[in-house]
Amino acid sequence: MSLSPPVDGRLGVAKTFKLYIGGAFPRSESGRSYPVTDTKGRLLAHAALASRKDVRDAVSAARTAGAGWSGATAYNRGQVLYRVAELMQARHEQFVDDVVAAEGGTRRKASGLVDAAIDRWVWYAGWTDKIATVLGSVNPVAGPFLSWSAPEPTGVVGVLAPQASSLLGLVDVLAPVLATGCTAVVVTSQERPLPAVGLAEVLATSDVPAGVANLLTGRVAELAPWLAAHAEVQALDLIGAPAELAVELERAAAGTVKRVLPRPGTEPDPTRPPGLTRLRAFTEIKTVWHPVGR
Repeated sequence: MSLSPPVDGRLGVAKTFKLYIGGAFPRSESGRSYPVTDTKGRLLAHAALASRKDVRDAVSAARTAGAGWSGATAYNRGQVLYRVAELMQARHEQFVDDVVAAEGGTRRKASGLVDAAIDRWVWYAGWTDKIATVLGSVNPVAGPFLSWSAPEPTGVVGVLAPQASSLLGLVDVLAPVLATGCTAVVVTSQERPLPAVGLAEVLATSDVPAGVANLLTGRVAELAPWLAAHAEVQALDLIGAPAELAVELERAAAGTVKRVLPRPGTEPDPTRPPGLTRLRAFTEIKTVWHPVGR
């Protein structure tokens, strides 16, 4: 729950921060929460402390939503992601407040980060109907056959969001997962979760179908092993994994033959120009052979 100071002589409405699973905002089944502070150590709110059961519920929601999301046209997915950008733009000042509280710095700097996050949604929205053309091919073969390759969504992707960049870093890893037609279970920044909660509210009021994106707040070291070992998670992004856990998480993922995007040495700068790395990481290439000729 957030602390709500009096406004114009009246008591403000306190806000309870919850998880985002299957298009709904449940409390953690454990009933736990943890304090979230600003960069000066002042209490901002108490965020839900997700549990192993919450991870299972989120994966189940993502898997259920997968068929509909991957089966939608690429053009439609692009429209949906663009709608997220529209709603973020409408809440621009709220996100600036959240980023300043989470990361410190000036409002001008935070405004630039929010702008970049909105632009990142638009960038990936534009790629949804171009991925197949860029990553696919018609293959030269010797014989009376036509062979072509096309990218397909991998499935449910577990994402450990960057810890330092509370909003832009989260968008930078979530948007490409959704653009490829995959669904996502995201463990947000542990120390800076509030911008992610704001993003969850945007996702809930956008056209993103329930269960396509699921956001969990809590301890990364507690939630990540269950996500890595879950048999119904097909891919794992370790960008925000603690260094001391990264190898263990890769081993756990190998037990169910997951596709893993390894943890970099340091978290990359999310303000850098985006690329195709994450679009490639969460697609699988399907090759089809068809006889031709007389």
